[in-house]
Amino acid sequence: MLKEWRRDRALRRVRPGSGRPLKRFRWWQPLSRSLLYLTLPDAVYAVDVRHWRSDDDGYAKVYLYRDGLQLAESRVPAILPVPGGVIEVDVSGFGLRRCHYVTDAGAEFQLVPDPRSAEGRRARFARRHPVLSRGLGAISLVLLIVSLGLTLPQLAEPILRVPPLEDRFGTYTSPIDLPVWLNVALGVAVVLASTERALRLRYSWLDAAAN
Repeated sequence: MLKEWRRDRALRRVRPGSGRPLKRFRWWQPLSRSLLYLTLPDAVYAVDVRHWRSDDDGYAKVYLYRDGLQLAESRVPAILPVPGGVIEVDVSGFGLRRCHYVTDAGAEFQLVPDPRSAEGRRARFARRHPVLSRGLGAISLVLLIVSLGLTLPQLAEPILRVPPLEDRFGTYTSPIDLPVWLNVALGVAVVLASTERALRLRYSWLDAAAN
């Protein structure tokens, strides 16, 4: 029921587009824009996500284009109706979380990124260097898991020192006490790892927990 309510709410946020033409992806936009395509029998659709162009509530905006003309717009998370299904779009603080075509039958297909976008460059790197790409993805995952394992015990200590919790569970001292410089370095590594995963649309609860 909650999922259906969120879906209906997202659909109500969709507004008609202005009909303006789609602008090509520029070399200076990798951090501020994501552009992906979906080819259906009736037309080619483009999803243009502007990470830094927020609405009055501070949400990122997404624009849907049909054959190069703006068809609709919404804030994210967004559900954009297209023939045969919908396009679901969501973002994180590190880039795209999701951009998939979901058919009426429930099948899911990830949209194809523009080759000039950051997601497109990462996909091209994966095609040209598959072994290195898989290694980079594995390193990103390991960094997140290690970060979570080192950070959670340190975060739990001050939380469990709150009097009601300390009275109930007793005194807790973290077995891990990293120096500040190492915690900072670990934080930077996690940001890089989450950004790499977002470029592959692999951002998940693990990234959110580690950050």
